[in-house]
Amino acid sequence: MHYPSAPRTTHRLHRFHGGLHLPDNKAQSTGRPVRRALLPELLILPLQQHIGAIAKPLVSAGDPVLKGQMIAAPQGLISAPVHAASSGVVIGIEDRPVPHPSGLPAPCILIRTDGEDRWCELPEPIGDVNALNPDTLRARIRDAGIVGMGGAAFPTSVKVNPGREQPINTLVINGAECEPYITCDDMLMREKADRVVAGVAILRQLVEADECLIGIEDNKPDAIAAMTQAVRDIGLDQTTVVTIPTLYPSGGEKQLIKMLTNLEVPSGGIPAQIGIVCHNVGTAAAVADAVLEGKPLISRYLTLTGLGVAEPCNLEVLVGTPIKDLIGQAGGYTYAASRLILGGPMMGFALQDDQAPVTKGSNCLLVAGTEEAPDPGPAAPCIRCGECAKVCPANLLPQQMYWYARAKDLEKVQEYNLFDCIECGCCSHVCPSRIPLVQYYRYAKQESWALDQEKQKSEHARRRHEARQERLARLEAEKKARLKKKKAALKKRPAAAGTSADPKKAAIEAALKRAAEKKARLAEQGVMPENTRQLTEAQQRQIDAADARREATRPSQPPADAATAETERQDG
Repeated sequence: MHYPSAPRTTHRLHRFHGGLHLPDNKAQSTGRPVRRALLPELLILPLQQHIGAIAKPLVSAGDPVLKGQMIAAPQGLISAPVHAASSGVVIGIEDRPVPHPSGLPAPCILIRTDGEDRWCELPEPIGDVNALNPDTLRARIRDAGIVGMGGAAFPTSVKVNPGREQPINTLVINGAECEPYITCDDMLMREKADRVVAGVAILRQLVEADECLIGIEDNKPDAIAAMTQAVRDIGLDQTTVVTIPTLYPSGGEKQLIKMLTNLEVPSGGIPAQIGIVCHNVGTAAAVADAVLEGKPLISRYLTLTGLGVAEPCNLEVLVGTPIKDLIGQAGGYTYAASRLILGGPMMGFALQDDQAPVTKGSNCLLVAGTEEAPDPGPAAPCIRCGECAKVCPANLLPQQMYWYARAKDLEKVQEYNLFDCIECGCCSHVCPSRIPLVQYYRYAKQESWALDQEKQKSEHARRRHEARQERLARLEAEKKARLKKKKAALKKRPAAAGTSADPKKAAIEAALKRAAEKKARLAEQGVMPENTRQLTEAQQRQIDAADARREATRPSQPPADAATAETERQDG
C-alpha cells in the first residue's frame, strides 16, 4: 500500500480530571527481547474469551485439529470464534478454571498438542486492501476471531462498523499502556511497529476516519521512535504519533480521547457518538495479520513480571497456554512470591491458582511480592476526606457511590453514574481508610446487571401473559360471534310447509306423522299387534305419543337418495 507522506505537526494536549503519578516498574521486563514461548503439551481454550455470546463448539472429543482451524463458531452479532493455537487432538470439552474475577470454571476445549505445529489451510492473503469491499474486510476480521486486546475484548468486527449514520472523524490508537509493570504493548511497538502501522491503515480505511492519532506515554521513547519511523516509512497520511505525559490512567479510552482531542464521551455513551473510534496497538497488529496473511488470533505478547518471578520478561505465547507453563519459562517462582495477579496492580485481579490458561485479553502476569501487593488490613470507617474525588479520572463522587453501594441502594448509586466508573483503582489507592472502593463498585454493577436481567425477564413474562390473555379473549369472541351468526341464520330459515318453525316441535310432528302412517298401513292390511288389540283408543294415543317422542330424540341422517327414503318409509 502506498500513502502520501504525512507532514510533521505538533499536537496540542489537554488534561483530564484526576489521575495519579505512580512508579511504573517497567524496566524489569524490557531488558531483553521478546521470545516465543515453548509449545505446551495441553492447550485450554475457553469458549468465551470476548464480550458477548459464548462461541459454539465445532469439534468433539477425538477430533484431530490443525493450527489456525476454527474450533468454535460465533453466535450472534456480538461474539467471536475460537481457533486451535496448534495442531493436535481434542481430548474433551469441559469446565476448567479460567482467568476471571469470580474464580468460577467455564467451558473449555482441551487440545493435546502433537508437537508438529501444523497449520491448516489459511485464507488467501489480501494484497491490495484498498480494492476490497469494507464488508469483506470486516468478515475477514470476524472470522479471525479478533477482539480488543487492551483488556475489554470487545469483538473488533463490530467496533469497526459504526454505521453510515455515525460518521467517524478520528481514529485513536492506544499505545499509552499506563498501568504499572505492563510492557507488552511497549515491546510490540518496538519490535513490530511496521505491522502495527499496517493494521492502523486498515482500521482507518474501515472507519473512514479523516485523521489518526497514536497516543504513547513519554516513558516509552524507543516505542515512540519506532512508531514514528514506521508511519514515515509507510507514508500514512494525516497520522500523528503523539507523545503524552505519563499519568495513570491515561490509557483509559475516555481519558486518552480527552487528552488528544479535548472531547468528552457522553455519560453512558461510546466514542462513536462523538465521531471517534479507539483501538489498542495489539488489536491493530492482529488486524494486519488477519488481512495481510490470513492468520487468526491465536497468539499475543504477554508480560511476566514482579518480584515473585525469577526472570521478568515478555513472551509471545499461544492462546490457551496454561499459566503454570509460562511461569516455568520465566525462571519459576521466587521465595518472595505472594500473589498471582492477571493484569497490573491497579486494575488486575488475583488468580486462585496457575492452572488457568492465557486468553486473548490477557496482557500481564504479575507475580507480586509482599512489598508489591501488601495486605492492606481491615478497612477503617470513611473519614470523608474527599481524596477519592480528587483523583477520580471520570470526575465522579466515589464517596457517595460507596455509601449507596454499601447500603445496596442500587437505584441511587446509578444516579451517581456508577457505570461511568472505569475501575481504575485510583480512589482505593489514595483512601487513608484502606476501603476497597472498587470492589463495592464492581459489586453494585454486577447486582445492577442482575436486577436489570430479572426486570427484563419479568417484563418478557408479563408481555407473554398479556398476549395469551388477548389471544384467548379474541378466540372466545370469535366463537361467540360464530354461534350468534348460526342462530341468526336458523331464525331466518323459512319453516317447511305443514311443519313448525321450532326444530324440536317439527321433529315430534314428523314422528307422529310416521306413526300414524304406520298404523294406517296396518289397518288397511287388517293387521293389529297382539299387545294392542285390547287397548282403548286413549291408551293407544298415549303409546303413539311416546313412540313419537322416542323417534324425535333419535339422531337422524338424511337419506342418501329418493330410493333409500322410500324404503325407509315402507319399512316404518
